[in-house]
Amino acid sequence: MFFMEISGKIIQKLPLQAGESKSSGKPWQLQAYVLETQEQFPRKVCFEIFGEQRIKDNPCELDDLVTVSFDLESREFNGRWYTSVRAWKVQQGIVDANAAPAPAQAPQPAAQPAAAAAEPMTSNTNPFDAPVESSDDLPF
Repeated sequence: MFFMEISGKIIQKLPLQAGESKSSGKPWQLQAYVLETQEQFPRKVCFEIFGEQRIKDNPCELDDLVTVSFDLESREFNGRWYTSVRAWKVQQGIVDANAAPAPAQAPQPAAQPAAAAAEPMTSNTNPFDAPVESSDDLPF
């Protein structure tokens, strides 16, 4: 599944567009917003919510911090291409999808072998200077 999200602040609410479908005669509504990302170099993205119920379910106001789940769609008309950012869910607040979940508990230090624990290390001792004994005949 192709899934995209963008987070930022609503900086503009465009006028509601409404009309009637030529093919079915059913009414339709489209609400567009402009979102500005909260990065070092902010970007502006105009996204739209299509359908009366979806507009009611995903209210946005100026200065709201939101995370928008959306699909991209391009279509051709008279030799030109147009791309829409069609939102299907708007969550209030910034959701960081890249954040790793917090660990349940801090990792425990690895147990030391008894011989290593018995020898105290001094500031002049380097554990990497000790000769490596190997029982295999591999050249590395």
